[in-house]
Amino acid sequence: MEVLDYKELIVWKKSMDLVSEVYQLVKKLPKEEFYALSDQIRRSAVSIPSNIAEGNARDSRKEYSYFLSVARGSIAELETQLLLCERIGYMESNDLKKTFDLITEIRKMLTKIKQNLKIRN
Repeated sequence: MEVLDYKELIVWKKSMDLVSEVYQLVKKLPKEEFYALSDQIRRSAVSIPSNIAEGNARDSRKEYSYFLSVARGSIAELETQLLLCERIGYMESNDLKKTFDLITEIRKMLTKIKQNLKIRN
């Protein structure tokens, strides 16, 4: 049985949790990064559940799979930006652990959903 509503998807719920975590993290960035790195990080994070929802609302598995790929791309982008924050000293690794754990979990879930969509075609 397929889940029809994206709000029922565990991966969407976890992605929303990730966005909440990210919004708390970017508050730690210097004020001069508010319209630069901070903005880009928030956009990457918001893109993840947004693309999961949009893909789920599409009419075909192919379209759904495409939007899941976009969400995975946004995860890679977000992870890179957070690693950069750590590298340049804006954030500590212990502050990022929960976020990186969520990123890993969501990435695995998206990969599994994409695999299942291919199998069922």
